Amino acid sequence: MNAERLYTVLIRPRISEKAARIQAKHNQYVFEVATDATRVDVKEAVETLFKVKVDGVQVLNVKGKAKGFRGRPGQRSGWRKAYVTLADGQSIDFGAQP
Repeated sequence: MNAERLYTVLIRPRISEKAARIQAKHNQYVFEVATDATRVDVKEAVETLFKVKVDGVQVLNVKGKAKGFRGRPGQRSGWRKAYVTLADGQSIDFGAQP
């Protein structure tokens, strides 16, 4: 995978209470990824950018919610999420400066 593609696969980490609980219990990190990203793409991107060893990746599509806006029905856009399991002893510090 080329360097330009690495930076477009991972969009941002998802920081929430559920993500923090999964991180503490299972050493998994949650990322929002590109809609065309595969498990292999996500694994290569995380290993290269954060210099960690990835044990597994689970990817899923999150469907957009149907919402109303000023009395009109609408649809929020969907996105893709990846759960990345790191090897024992590995961690990612999102607060560190590169």
